[in-house]
Amino acid sequence: MTQTRLPRHIAIIMDGNGRWAKQRRLPRHAGHKAGVDTVRRVIKLCGEQGIEVLTLFAFSSENWQRPEQEVSLLMDLFMTALQQEINNLHKNQIRLRIIGARDAFSKKLQQLIVEAEELTKHNIGTTLVIAANYGGQWDIVKAAKHLASLVEQGILESQQINETLFQQQLCLADLPPPDLFIRTSGEQRISNFLLWQLAYTEIYFTKTLWPDFDKETFMDALESFATRQRRFGRIDEQVEPENA
Repeated sequence: MTQTRLPRHIAIIMDGNGRWAKQRRLPRHAGHKAGVDTVRRVIKLCGEQGIEVLTLFAFSSENWQRPEQEVSLLMDLFMTALQQEINNLHKNQIRLRIIGARDAFSKKLQQLIVEAEELTKHNIGTTLVIAANYGGQWDIVKAAKHLASLVEQGILESQQINETLFQQQLCLADLPPPDLFIRTSGEQRISNFLLWQLAYTEIYFTKTLWPDFDKETFMDALESFATRQRRFGRIDEQVEPENA
């Protein structure tokens, strides 16, 4: 696989932690803890492959509807993982960014996020984006409200709003859009994840549960991506010379 056939940005829905635990007659939180080990493994693989951006869907805005005990355990796990992993991320030049509505988190977790982002902001390795309390619809509505406010203030004319301007108000506006979207566990839907940003992303579904997502499965996804012809609305003959 040549460097030109690698995705610059990979986005992943890490699905299947609960089912992984259930298969082993373990509590669901054991699956989430095992999933953290997989996160660590995939970050390392992305670094080895030269992937510029890795975005992981850790907690959606809809996940608050889960049982209260599970949500509490997920928040504790998120905080613990930040505390335990941030120095290692920094050592390996990983730049961390958290996207989503932070105001729903505890003050302590919000402060940890700020400190982690500040510590790693000048790192030059893979950018690791964690989507937490994030939803694609929330992202779009937030952008629309901001532009509407600018129009109300007379700073912007409504006729000036176009796709480029709108995109600039979204999360990840300064990063390349995802080239490859992976969802584990066999589910085949986007689930309100990066709805705008995934417009032309190649999609790869695997039945592998997230805790079992290993190097072989990761490389299978990259190999699949390398075979795709990305036309972006053009025809085959316009694209083939670029991919030759």
